[in-house]
Amino acid sequence: MTTTDASTLAAAAGKANLGKAVMAATVGTVIEWYDYALYGAASGVIINKLFFPNLSPTAGVLAAFATFAVGYFARPVGGIVISHIGDTFGRKPALILTITLMGLATVLMGLLPTYESIGLAAPVLLVLMRLIQGFGAGAELAGAIVLVAEYAPPSKRAFYTGLPNAATLVGIMLATLSFLVISYLPEEVLLGWAWRVPFLISGALFLVAFYIRKHLDETPEYVAAMARAEARRHEQRAPLGELFRNSPREVLFGFLSVTGHNANAYILSAFSLSYMINTVGMSRTEGLVAVTIGSLFGIVGVPVLGALADRIGSAKVYAGGALFMMFFAYPLFWMFDKHSVLWSTVGIALGYGIGFGAMAGAQGAFLTNLFPTRYRFSGLAMSRELNGVLVAGPTPLIAASLVAAADGKPTLVAGYLMACCALTILAVLLIKHRSVHD
Repeated sequence: MTTTDASTLAAAAGKANLGKAVMAATVGTVIEWYDYALYGAASGVIINKLFFPNLSPTAGVLAAFATFAVGYFARPVGGIVISHIGDTFGRKPALILTITLMGLATVLMGLLPTYESIGLAAPVLLVLMRLIQGFGAGAELAGAIVLVAEYAPPSKRAFYTGLPNAATLVGIMLATLSFLVISYLPEEVLLGWAWRVPFLISGALFLVAFYIRKHLDETPEYVAAMARAEARRHEQRAPLGELFRNSPREVLFGFLSVTGHNANAYILSAFSLSYMINTVGMSRTEGLVAVTIGSLFGIVGVPVLGALADRIGSAKVYAGGALFMMFFAYPLFWMFDKHSVLWSTVGIALGYGIGFGAMAGAQGAFLTNLFPTRYRFSGLAMSRELNGVLVAGPTPLIAASLVAAADGKPTLVAGYLMACCALTILAVLLIKHRSVHD
């Protein structure tokens, strides 16, 4: 075999492995966000009536969003435990564990008895399922991004790491579509058994993702890093300890950089539906149509703006997306308040296509370039999930509370989104964006 033939075969094998890694990462991420968007969509429409029926409509929505936020308190714990597994024993076992915990918790959520059947035990079990779901999700997207980043060529890292982030919108769209389908049913049927179907569908997605990840190879970059670590075993330390000892600045600014992205993503995916239905007065079907169509623009925007990040730099695109959403916050809610499916769809499409597209498209490359391979999984998990506790999970609850405090006006919640995006811009500008090497 000639050298050229060997190089051609190696290149083909590399592309095949990259394709498998992208598939394994995106399918798992679809499940994570299907599960979370499913609960987010159900929170303000169904969960409040099934698990908190004795509360007023406003209090029921707040209680439902509070249980949504609960899952995020488990995410950093899951992130610490599972990212340690990922950095110590390999990306593959960590990603199999995340998908198993998330899939089982969501299916069991669809089997839960309601308040009418078992009283207070129902919301208690709901919270328990959210905690298990959150524990598994704590390292899912971080692991998916790391997996793809370590297979992707450096010149296309933003594009490929943007694909798992684009997959989040596929999960959101599937979850919203599933609720859109059952929303046409009579309310007694919807609240009787039909609400369970979207949760149980997650089981089929879980089986597909488990099969793909079970047949995945470990990343060459991780194997090489572990070989170097084995050669200097006397220097080896726990990945999390190394992370905070060697890269505290990167963790801090990585944490801050995710703020605008998380606030924007959860206002669009979880809170917007509740706002359109419960505050503006649109029908459940109209709100679901707006969110479903609008999310399609993000699926296209993420890889397009990820490719742009590879050309001009991930920091510029990341900050640009946050800047757009900072100026678009008030127009977004103005569009919702028009009580129009068209205007609401346009608002969500712009929020997803440009704001989310830029931040999600650039985020993977921005964060993975901050940390070396030996504790990269831990670095991404800590940056993302600590922010998730303070921003992502509570955002729907904070947004609902701000709207209630403003007597149904969106002024305060738009200001909240602007402040979160400003933090992202500040963090990206302050940290010296650089690639790190083992």
